[in-house]
Amino acid sequence: MKDLKLSSLVFAVFVVSLGLVGCATGAKPAATEATTEPVIPELNYVLQPGDILTISVWKEKDLDRDVVITPDGGISFPLAGDIQTSGKTVEQLRKEITNRLTKYIPGATVTVATKQIQGNKIYVVGKVNRPGEFIAARNVDVMQALAMAGGVTPFAAVNNIKVLRRVNGVQTALPFRYSRIESGHDLKENIVLEAGDIVVVP
Repeated sequence: MKDLKLSSLVFAVFVVSLGLVGCATGAKPAATEATTEPVIPELNYVLQPGDILTISVWKEKDLDRDVVITPDGGISFPLAGDIQTSGKTVEQLRKEITNRLTKYIPGATVTVATKQIQGNKIYVVGKVNRPGEFIAARNVDVMQALAMAGGVTPFAAVNNIKVLRRVNGVQTALPFRYSRIESGHDLKENIVLEAGDIVVVP
């Protein structure tokens, strides 16, 4: 009889323990669902002529607008005046606009975002599967550009690829030997492309 009572007591403790574990584990999903990852904007993108930006100033609706970067790399914004964007990142431009507005709007909170990235265009021509014009949202090297163009065709002279770049009106040809890069040699030839660069695959 004593053994029966002891068995019943052990069983009751076991059931209660299961209930406690179930409650504890049941509380976890709600906490997990409430967790969200922050979205980090692309602040390090280097601005290019043709890009369209959305600029807003907190509590100043009259200043909120879209601006297009002109061919010479400039924009104009109320109170801030004319600003040269060449070589600047989105974050650097935001800071410059903020500094210029501070004397008119103390504590101004400025937001700059890329609405359309149109200026950072590269071109891949010749014996690739999808030749054409490509918009590079961030730094793109030659190998990545070739991948964007669908890769080279079987008849491409992969060791005679050239990158055409115009600097101060003078065009230069930079060599790119695919097989050397593929084997891990001469990695310095796999340069980061600049806006307007043309990758020629003969």
